[in-house]
Amino acid sequence: MIDLKQQILIFIINSLVFLYTVSLITFFIFSLVQLNLLFNYLTNKNITNNHSKWNFNSKSVIPYVTVQLPVYNEFYVIKGLLNSIEKIKYPKEKIELQVLDDSNDESSKLIEQITKKMKRKGINIHHIRRNNREGFKAGALKEGLKKAKGEFIAIFDSDFLPNKDFLINTIPYFKNPKIGMIQTRWGYLNKDYSILTKIQAFALDAHFTLEQVGRNVKKHFINFNGTAGVWRKKTIIDSGNWQEDTLTEDLDLSYRAQLKNWEFLYLEKIITPSELPVTIGGIRSQQFRWNKGGAENFQKNIIKVLKSKKINLVTKLHAFAHLLNSTIFLNIFLVSFLSIPLLYYKNQISNLKWFFNISTLFFISTFIFYFCYCIINKPKNGYGLISIINYTIKFIGFYSLSAAFSAHNSIAVIMGHMRVKSNFIRTPKYNLIDKKNQSVAGKKYFNYSLNLYMIIESILSLYFLFGLYLGLIDSDNGDFIFFPFHLFLFLGFGYISIKSLKEIKL
Repeated sequence: MIDLKQQILIFIINSLVFLYTVSLITFFIFSLVQLNLLFNYLTNKNITNNHSKWNFNSKSVIPYVTVQLPVYNEFYVIKGLLNSIEKIKYPKEKIELQVLDDSNDESSKLIEQITKKMKRKGINIHHIRRNNREGFKAGALKEGLKKAKGEFIAIFDSDFLPNKDFLINTIPYFKNPKIGMIQTRWGYLNKDYSILTKIQAFALDAHFTLEQVGRNVKKHFINFNGTAGVWRKKTIIDSGNWQEDTLTEDLDLSYRAQLKNWEFLYLEKIITPSELPVTIGGIRSQQFRWNKGGAENFQKNIIKVLKSKKINLVTKLHAFAHLLNSTIFLNIFLVSFLSIPLLYYKNQISNLKWFFNISTLFFISTFIFYFCYCIINKPKNGYGLISIINYTIKFIGFYSLSAAFSAHNSIAVIMGHMRVKSNFIRTPKYNLIDKKNQSVAGKKYFNYSLNLYMIIESILSLYFLFGLYLGLIDSDNGDFIFFPFHLFLFLGFGYISIKSLKEIKL
């Protein structure tokens, strides 16, 4: 006879198993989507580029372009951005520059000084200021669009340094009147600054190589990445203009435009250099925006996608996975967190041992990710044994830190799905391009203090250390299978906890 306490325990454990299993299956399905994108990438990446283009040998066909530079307190990088924009090759009579400046520090004074010098050189540049930050970046872009004379709108964030031939290489593709947006690939000027920047570059390469190409070649939904891209002005207006009801206004406008049958083009071979965040605090703010915004866009746009009669089933499925991209962090966190209580009670509840069999799905999913990212990294890293070892080390670092950020990102995802309003928190940039491991302590914008996330992540590092202990004391019963998983989690949470604590401004 099972007593009430035992019945309650069994009910709780079964509920945890259900959550664990659903999260595990979701993660597995997401890995299969990545595998499909890899197939798309491999079977289409070598297809000859047959897009029609304007011939700019005749100046009469060169369209007018507006370059928009949305900035907010970018003291360290604004000079580099404007110097880079000044060098862009394009007929002076066919281009205007807009610095959409919402700053409330000395960045505005610096921008004013630089723009005055540029005007004296005959450059058509406008320093546009607002009385408030209403709508944040979306609001600034929308305000600038009212005054924009260009038929096409190129957008660059402050930490990007576009190459001088950017417009010459992108604008000609708009000869096709169906194309509404062109996105280029990001490059990384400070990739080797630290472990953090190397892992960020690894993760972003997967997006820009595997996901963007894999979707675009099959005419699935892709997204404007907020910068280093060009819009047809008509497309922005036709799609409802910039809207500020999500933290990822770029993803939102992308879906609304493609739902209006505008085509997008991703140009993988055109690389626009950028600066990666160098602090845990900076990454945290960026990740919060991206993941909360992704969930918000799922709530806002998925029903429109599923109801559309013009979109085929496969594209709808990929859109579903695309908009749920950030939600995968919630699944990762649940699988990670729940594995320990289930491991602890496995031998105390007889019908619980089967969960070890289904847990192999996690390892299969992990191998699929490993395989997909390995294939897209091979042309760059080589095919030898040393290259595979180096890649494996990078993948372990990427996997560990991705899992470690899952707690923070899960909160962002939940807030996004619940449509909880929050401010647009910028990611500080410090112009640390050739300064490997130089400290940012003492610089403007570096003012991190102890917060709840740091405490939670520190506790979780100890929690997964306990998981390692469980695996060691009962390794004879198969519990050791989770040891590598919990080791990665302990290392990941431990690393970001230590890094976060070091960033606290005393």
